[in-house]
Amino acid sequence: MTRRILHVVTNVSHYADPEEPTGLWLSELTHAWDIFEAKGYQQRIVSPKGGATPLEPRALKWPLLDASARAWLDDPVRMELLARTARPDQIDASRFDAIYFTGGHAVMWDFPDDAGLQQLVRGIWEQGGIVASVCHGYCGLLNVRLGDGTLLVTGRRVTGFAWAEEVVAGVARKVPYNAEAEMKRRDARYQKALLPFLPHAIADGRLVTGQNPFSAKATARKILALLEAGPPKVA
Repeated sequence: MTRRILHVVTNVSHYADPEEPTGLWLSELTHAWDIFEAKGYQQRIVSPKGGATPLEPRALKWPLLDASARAWLDDPVRMELLARTARPDQIDASRFDAIYFTGGHAVMWDFPDDAGLQQLVRGIWEQGGIVASVCHGYCGLLNVRLGDGTLLVTGRRVTGFAWAEEVVAGVARKVPYNAEAEMKRRDARYQKALLPFLPHAIADGRLVTGQNPFSAKATARKILALLEAGPPKVA
């Protein structure tokens, strides 16, 4: 039975200052997509509002623009997938084995409080599926409550873009909150690599998180290992 992966991307195109562009960090999507595609999995992309997802300009420059991301930019069919993402209300959670939140600073604005995304996470998790994120994608997990009212992340080991990485990247004053601190406030067991920007991914049961853009492949491989370990969770 074919596995189905739901990727989540942003609709936000700038920081609080409209003159400061941001968006999806493309390789965080493409690295995972490539790994799942090689296994023949079905994949779909959703965003809070549906429609187009903007791209983070910094991720489209050397040396961060790698072969995987460039292949997407050069492929009109794949770029159309980013131009026509689904809305959460167009997605049936029961048809997906895993949900994977991509990052880019933009998601700090539209992921945390989106009720549609939260419903998808809750549905996939409570039917035995995998919930995953990479980099700032973990902002989409901050406020997800399960059917019993508890926060998904409370007591669970997670990682995501560290505050030290915000400082090193020179954007600490531009972001709307400290995501690492917000995770800790929710009693998540936040962990990070010894040094900024090293690949780091964690699997705490069916919750899989990666720290930064360089962790997307490791995160996807942990998702893959969980999917390959047992029978499909959904029809």
